[in-house]
Formats: sequence, structure tokens, C-alpha cells
Amino acid sequence: MEIKVIKTELDYNQALKRFEAIFHAPEKTPEGDEAEILSILIEKYEDEHYPIDAPDPIEAIKFRMEQMEMSNNDLAHILGYKSRVSEIFSRKRKLTLKMIRNLHTKLNIPYESLMTDY
Repeated sequence: MEIKVIKTELDYNQALKRFEAIFHAPEKTPEGDEAEILSILIEKYEDEHYPIDAPDPIEAIKFRMEQMEMSNNDLAHILGYKSRVSEIFSRKRKLTLKMIRNLHTKLNIPYESLMTDY
């Protein structure tokens, strides 16, 4: 087991290949420990080199609605008015703090997703 810091794309690809080979290694074995360490190193490299931006609030709402098989009418009950849904989806109106709280509570959308600029 030779573990080293992932500094280059070549290091990253080699780490991914090794991780794939030992992915199903049992815990508390040398290969299981190696897989755990590699996963941490790979995650750190990906966070630094391939960051994922927070989703757009409108897209996060639409995605959650799709997951929950909700209609715009269902969302109107959460936001207050059907016209508000249309205004928000067309980006003519911003989400208010009250709307953000309701969306978080009732649809379980993270605050971070709802509070980003759009």
C-alpha cells in the first residue's frame, strides 16, 4: 500500500483506478483501510479541482417538485398564490425569506440552495 497526496491529474487517475480495484474490500483489512484513505484523498482533490456550484434556487425547486410529483398548484399552497409561482419561475420575483423558510420546511430543500443568487 503506497499512499501519496494527489497533486496532478495523473495521480488522480491512478488513485481512481486503484480505488475502483479495491472498492469492495472488507473493512478492517489493509485494502479496506487503503480504500478509505484513497476516498478521502480523491474527495479532497475533486473539491479543489472540480468544484460543484450550488444549484440555482429555481432549478432546485423544480427538481424537488418533480421528485415529489408536485404541480404548480401544489407549490402555490406553499408560496401563497398561484401568480407567485409564475412570477418566481419566470424570475420576475425573488424568493422572500418567508418563502424560503416554507420551501425548506415543506419540501426539505436546503437553505443553501434557496439562498444563492439567480
